[in-house]
Order: sequence, then structure tokens, then C-alpha cells
Amino acid sequence: MEGNSTAGSFAPSQQFSVADLVVVVLYFSLNIAVGIWSSCRVNRNTVSGYFLAGQDMAWWPIGASLFASSEGSGLFIGLAGTGAAGGIAVTGFEWNATYALLALAWVFVPIYISIVTMPEYLQRRFGGERIRVYLSGLSLLLSIFTKISVSRPRDEFPPSKEFGVFGAAAGGGTLKDLWLALRIPKICALLLAGGLAAVIYTDTLQTLIMVLGAIVLAVRAFNEIGGYPNLEEAYLRAVPSKIVPNTTCHLPRADAMHLFRDPVSGDLPWTGMTFGLSIMAAWYWCTDQVIVQRSLSAKSLSHAKAGSILASYLKMLPLFIIIMPGMISRVLYPDAVACVDPEECTRVCGAAVGCSNIAYPKLVVELMPSGLRGLMIAVMMAALMSSLTSIFNSSSTLFTMDIWRRLRPGAGEKELLLVGRVVTVVLVVLSVVWLPILQSSSGGQLYVYIQAVTSSLAPPVTAVFVLAVFWPRANEQGAFWGLMAGLALGLARMGLELAYPTPRCGVPDPRPWLLADLHYLHFAVLLCAATGAVVVGGSLLTPPPPPKQGEQRTRAPRTLHPKPPLAGDTGPCSATPALRDTTEPPVWARVCNVNAVVLMCINIFCYAYFA
Repeated sequence: MEGNSTAGSFAPSQQFSVADLVVVVLYFSLNIAVGIWSSCRVNRNTVSGYFLAGQDMAWWPIGASLFASSEGSGLFIGLAGTGAAGGIAVTGFEWNATYALLALAWVFVPIYISIVTMPEYLQRRFGGERIRVYLSGLSLLLSIFTKISVSRPRDEFPPSKEFGVFGAAAGGGTLKDLWLALRIPKICALLLAGGLAAVIYTDTLQTLIMVLGAIVLAVRAFNEIGGYPNLEEAYLRAVPSKIVPNTTCHLPRADAMHLFRDPVSGDLPWTGMTFGLSIMAAWYWCTDQVIVQRSLSAKSLSHAKAGSILASYLKMLPLFIIIMPGMISRVLYPDAVACVDPEECTRVCGAAVGCSNIAYPKLVVELMPSGLRGLMIAVMMAALMSSLTSIFNSSSTLFTMDIWRRLRPGAGEKELLLVGRVVTVVLVVLSVVWLPILQSSSGGQLYVYIQAVTSSLAPPVTAVFVLAVFWPRANEQGAFWGLMAGLALGLARMGLELAYPTPRCGVPDPRPWLLADLHYLHFAVLLCAATGAVVVGGSLLTPPPPPKQGEQRTRAPRTLHPKPPLAGDTGPCSATPALRDTTEPPVWARVCNVNAVVLMCINIFCYAYFA
């Protein structure tokens, strides 16, 4: 193999065939067909129909969509890469979702059912406009700069020769090839943006493809190493042939098969994974528009609960079908996946900081036969499609319902729907314009960028929502200044993260104590606590909220049908009814409760087994 080859000596023994390309094309065709079919099933000419899928969704597409939205392009490939680099501890990010999803369905959805967006809830709870506008703007910025822009094929298919035509289109070829690869999935996502119904049903198809394809690859990967009993021993021997002298960064972690790690020296300390991650999970699953909007589309509270339970069961799978296969990829291809020498890593995958993110794609091209290899490419594209369509729809909902309605209070449904569709197009353009800035960072720096933004900005939002729901004395002044204080502290930490990136192997760590010794999950706990303290203090020093606002923290009335609009009322308030049925039949309520208990027992057992 030529010395100037991007993949170097790590080119695969398998190459993409016509059958693989046919499978990918068939997948996209089926995806678009499902999107068109589902769009026709719901009246998209109403605000409720477009933004909440007519509030008529059953539990199984809701659960599948919750899973698919969370397993976007970054997580699907990143989980395998992190597993290859450090073992199974990253599983905590998946399994911690169980409790947040149950809290969403049992605690938060009954409170949210009469609203469309999360900022709208805070306005009803606290009054005023500034909290709603701030949270809407913050959510939109996070969507554009950390979700949409980084959900791109370059992350799915790192630039290397081993990916054949896919590698060329995703970064290993010309700039024109790269932009074409960016346009294809984003244009498809735009075509499918026919409302939340289209997003949810296409997510359901993508969940089926992702799970089945990942199971097939996991079975083949375990067969290659002789089964699960050999995984730990084989992983601990997976050392690259070219190392950095006088360092240990090439050695696999001794605690690779343990979920709970040292609270001081661990890469993912158990204290941070228990407390800090719970704060992050509460923000993502219980207050993020992308997630909550799916539960609000349910036809009844029982369907919302069952959807959360299904998503929780699916979230138990990634350890076995994504993370452990990533570890196996390091076992089978240590010189590529586990490289630590900067020159060698640049030659393998184009990133000097390491190549663990190619762990999953490497398995695909090496282990899957013709046809199935194309299926797995479709699986990774499915993750990309799910995250894009979900974010486009939810971001347009935020802008339309929280910002545009404030600018034009008298806007009717036709205007709101038009604005929602135009905003989707604008988001696509903004994300592509921002992309060259992100491409200037290496793979490792991009990961730090994402973590710095989310861990620095999310905890204050969690604190305000939790206090809004559980503490009736919290008022608008306390909540607003709590958010501002949390923003200031978070931006300070984020600035340090960007100024002092994590050094690569063999380079002294010049970072200040606040970064080097305070894990970002521990910082999330401190940031949430500081925000909560400001909210409590500010609320106690100012008059209590009016009783009517305090009532917004409790469950909405249990009505069988939404309140009919007033005669001649075409404004947005008439287009945001509560769930059609917030009562729960005793049988299905019992089924949901029993499944929730069983799910928690399974979760606790798995935690204990791998602790």
C-alpha cells in the first residue's frame, strides 16, 4: 500500500459492491415513502397536526422515535468509539435514561400536556416573557451549533480509503464530493419535514433497521473473538504496535469492564455518572423540545407512558450491540482503532488525537458480507437521518410558537405553518454555513467542543425546571436570575474548555485545576446547585408568585376532550389543546406501572452485574 494513502496499511479486505449500493438506495427510497405516507395520515394544515402529529400517536412509534432521536449520528458512532477507547463505562449514558424517561411520562407529561413548547411552560408557570425568549434562543443556538451541524456524514464515515466511494464522498475525496455527501441526507431530511408525524414514523422504520442491523453485526463480531467470555482478556491485550515512548496511553484501561470507576482518577467517575449525569439526563429527557414533543403527541397518557417504557427497554441494548462491538473492533484491529502515535493516527484516519471513532465502521467493512455491508451503511445513515429530522421539526416549533407568536400575536394557523416550514429551510442553510468552522477542529477537539457546550449550559435549565415543578414558591425573578447566574458560570467554564483542550498522549497537561481536576460531570452538579441556590434565594427575597401561576406546576385537569375554541377564534391558543384523553383505563395503567417496575429491576440488576 502506498505510503501517502490515507488508510495506510489498514485498507480493508472487503470492498463495497453494487449490492451494497442497491441496499442503501432502497433504504432511502423506503424512508421517503414512509415519510410521504405518514404525512398524508395527519392533517398538516393545523398547528396541532403539524407540530404535535394531531396528538394521535400510539405508544410504539413514540417509543421508537424517542430511541432513534437519542441514538443520533454522534452517539451511534461515538458509543462504539468510546467503548473501544475506554471500555463499558460509557454505558451509563444509556442506562441512566431509564429513570429520566419514567420521570418524563409519570411526572412531567401530565404537567406539560396543555402546551406545545418547553419555554411556553415556563412562561405559564412564572409569567413574563424574558425567560421564555431566553430559553427559546438558547435551545435554537444549541440545535444549530451542537446538533444539526455535527450530524453529518463526515462523523459517520471518517476520511479513509477503507470506505471506498463512501469514504471519498465523506471527506476523503474532493470538496465537491464532501458537499454532495452533506446535501443528500439533509435534503432528504428536509423533504421528510412534513410535520412531526412524518418524523415519528420514519424514526420507527430507522429504529427497526438500526436494531436489527446492529444485532447482526454484534453476533458476527463476538464470533470473531470466540464469544463474550473472551472479550475482557482479548481487550486487555489490544495494544498497537507503534506506541509513544515512556507513556501508558497505548494500554487498555484495567477497569474496562467496570461501570463504576474511581471518583478521582476515573475517566468517567462513578460520582459524576450517578449525580452529574442524572442532571444532564433530566435536562435532555424531561426538558428538551426534541424529546418532550414526541410524548406530547400521544393520544393518551397511557400511550405516553408506554412509549417511554419501550424507549427505556431499547436503551438497554447499546452495551451489547454498539459498545462491546466497538471494544471488539479494537481487539481485531488494534493498529488502526487503538493508534496513539500522532503521525500514525493521521495516516489511518486523518485525526492526530486518535482513531477510536472508526471502530464501528471498521467492523462493518471487514465483517459484513456484500449486501449486509450496505445495510449497515444504511443503519449509520439512519442514525443521521433520525437526529436531523427530529431537530429540524422541534427547532422550527420553538421558533414559530415562542418567538414568531411573540413578534406577531395575531398570527393565524396558516401563517404559523408557513413560518414553521420556512424556518426548517433556514436551519438547513445555517447548519451548512457553520460547518466549515467545525471542520477546522480535529475529531477530538470537536468532541470536547460538544461536551463543553452541553455540560456548561444544560444544568441551569434542569435546576429551574425542577424547582418550577416541585416548589410553588419559586417565582419569575428568582428563576430568571438563576438562569443568568448559571449562564455566566457555564460560559466561564466553556471558555476554559475551548482555550485549553485536552492534551494528546505524551504531552504535559497545561490546563488549570478547574479543568484538569474537576470532571465536567462534577462541574454539572456544582453548576446545578449554584443555579438552584440563586433561584431559591431570589424567590425568597421577592414577593411570591400569584396563586394562578403556582397552579401551573400541578397536573392539568383530567378531561376527555380538549376545550373547544371560542367562536371566531383562529389564534394559536385554540390550536394547542391538551391530550385528547388524560384519563387512564385501570388495566392499562396497571400494565404500565408493572412494566415500569420490571424495567427498573432489570436496570438495577445490569448495573450491579457490571459495576
